[in-house]
Amino acid sequence: MITLKSAREIEGMRKSGALLAQTHLGISKIIKPGISSFEIEKFADDFITKNGGHPSEKGFEGYQYATCVCVNDEVAHAEPRKNLILKKGDIVKVDMTVELDGYQSDSCWCYAVGEISPVKQHLMEVTKKALYLGIDQAQVGNRLGDIGYAIQHYVEDIEHYGVVRDLIGHGIQPTMHEAPNVPHYGEPGKGLRLKEGMTITIEPMVNLGTWEITSKFTPNDWEYFVSADGTTSAQYEHTIAITKDGPKILTSQDPIADQKYL
Repeated sequence: MITLKSAREIEGMRKSGALLAQTHLGISKIIKPGISSFEIEKFADDFITKNGGHPSEKGFEGYQYATCVCVNDEVAHAEPRKNLILKKGDIVKVDMTVELDGYQSDSCWCYAVGEISPVKQHLMEVTKKALYLGIDQAQVGNRLGDIGYAIQHYVEDIEHYGVVRDLIGHGIQPTMHEAPNVPHYGEPGKGLRLKEGMTITIEPMVNLGTWEITSKFTPNDWEYFVSADGTTSAQYEHTIAITKDGPKILTSQDPIADQKYL
């Protein structure tokens, strides 16, 4: 069932999203060659809890951490690891969900570790642009296929990268995963019609090569995903409210850049 949120509920999610955005901004200051991906986890967990929030991913389906930290060809759901040391040229995706006073927010951001190659830099730029092209379509009366098509057409037809099909966005609130599913591919004019009060995530995962992914498992049998051909993957994600005044980003890190969505 899809619940339509009131203005009060959306404001609560915005406050949760502000804490999540501040966590990402803090992460951007500590990422550098030589730190472990677990140091990102420790910073995020501490920052969220010290500011009154709760990392919603902790305990979800047995997951033990506040963050998922994916490096280079890792697409999603990778655990932070003390023995994974970041090096110059890596790109890192940090995905988190925060609960604050009963309200959820979800956002993934992509970070360069030191100087990266022009190819990886362009992949990051394309993925972020794809996110905002999807957000542009999150309008009352549009359909989910309009969001997916805008992302897929740009990424695959224009930039010739691959949009991951098997992992998609979702509704959010009151729990971290709600209906509807939000694919990052599709046909315009198809799918569920968007209504005022829906809250969703848009979170394209874009691979340099194929859109296909494959599973790997940690020693404790946790499943995560990598690109099937070993190419680098990027991801950006925002939590969005569908309103009569257009899409509103609830996890914005940059009020100047996002002013049309706030």
